[in-house]
Amino acid sequence: SKTLHFKLQEAVEEVLPTLKKDGVSVYYVSRTSNTDGVDSLLDKVDEVSTEPIPESWRSQVTFSTPALYIYTSGTTGLPKAATINHHRLWYGTGLALASGIKANDIIYTTLPLYHSAALMIGLHGCILTGATIALRSKFSASQFWDDCRKYNVTAIQYIGELLRYLCNTPQKPNDRDHKVRLALGNGLRGDVWREFIKRFGDIHIYEFYASTEGNIGFMNYPRKVGAVGRANYIQRKVVTYELIKYDVEKDEPVRDANGYCIKVPKGEVGLLICKITQLTPFNGYAGGKSQTEKKKLRDVFKKGDLYFNSGDLLMIDHEDFIYFHDRVGDTFRWKGENVATTEVADIVGLADFVQEVNVYGVPVPGHEGRIGMASIKVKENYEFNGKKLFQHITDYLPSYARPRFLRIQDTIEITGTFKHRKVTLKEEGFNPTVIKDALYFMDDKAKAYVPMTEGIYNAISNQTLKL
Repeated sequence: SKTLHFKLQEAVEEVLPTLKKDGVSVYYVSRTSNTDGVDSLLDKVDEVSTEPIPESWRSQVTFSTPALYIYTSGTTGLPKAATINHHRLWYGTGLALASGIKANDIIYTTLPLYHSAALMIGLHGCILTGATIALRSKFSASQFWDDCRKYNVTAIQYIGELLRYLCNTPQKPNDRDHKVRLALGNGLRGDVWREFIKRFGDIHIYEFYASTEGNIGFMNYPRKVGAVGRANYIQRKVVTYELIKYDVEKDEPVRDANGYCIKVPKGEVGLLICKITQLTPFNGYAGGKSQTEKKKLRDVFKKGDLYFNSGDLLMIDHEDFIYFHDRVGDTFRWKGENVATTEVADIVGLADFVQEVNVYGVPVPGHEGRIGMASIKVKENYEFNGKKLFQHITDYLPSYARPRFLRIQDTIEITGTFKHRKVTLKEEGFNPTVIKDALYFMDDKAKAYVPMTEGIYNAISNQTLKL
């Protein structure tokens, strides 16, 4: 339509100076162009030879040939370049079809194209389905819905904390004035899921589980709040995957007397592994054989078998719904119990003055394992309330899972793909002489989180204060 044409032209002209500066050629899929700096494409296509492209140009390209390299998000360490072959690229684009994306849809993504979700599902998914993609160079919570209305967006992509950022914006009378019918992504907390559809309308949310380099994925096609997928008979017949017992303290799978891994029953958390086969290959990382080997598990259930170690802890309930629990590097052990950072963050995040929370474990002198600590961003026009948060946390979390230390930050650092960074926070710990942010200690006697003083820190370090 003419309206869509003018909107697309307007969008192109908005980003054209930046594209030209970067040496990017821009074309309209038409035979003419009325925009300076943008050429037409179809008239060039008309002049192209009708002869088939020589087969020799692609004779060496197979499903296993690398198509591109994508760096992992680097939430628990340095990013690694994952090898994405044509088979993997094809598989990723299929998620767009599985969620119901059609040719008349307009997908809006604010994710960087160096992320697998935006590139493989968003951009290549549009090529596969014939849909249109609307790109934004940087996510803006305040402009998100205005863009959706402007470009008649019908589907959105999300990852990590993105939808929660939208829920944190001030409510407006036109919050439901849009054409968005579905959202596709991963990392959505259950409480945010409920709040999002309650506020912005009955948008069909398709949460999925996958990783850039992994050989296994799930989609929550029944759209059960909080789940990342559902185990089903057909997938089980085609793909061999299991959840196995994992020792968080030793950071390795638990093995029986014969040296083999142990499957966990339904309802228990386990490490997700998937057999490496021709159908479910693991292509590894570019230039990093040692990193590739670290993700492989050998002699899992019998001598010689080979599995991909996802590094993720999941749980399958008695209805076969699959839930993401935590990353193995994030889950920590305290007082003989495993603590899942995602579960603690979900509870802390329910406090009315908490806008954002990042939970991690820190070592304490004289104690085994790590103790819970949370970095918190307080909502605008709210104040931190140590007594209120103490009561909330003691009401909903067992003693071993309660964050004993809090760090109040103006901004919580995230990756380019909206995932929390934890490495630096873990290293900095809870020393008030090193950290300039406000620190708090969970004081059971005062029944409140109280300011962390040098005296409290020294008492903890000298082990005169019992934790």
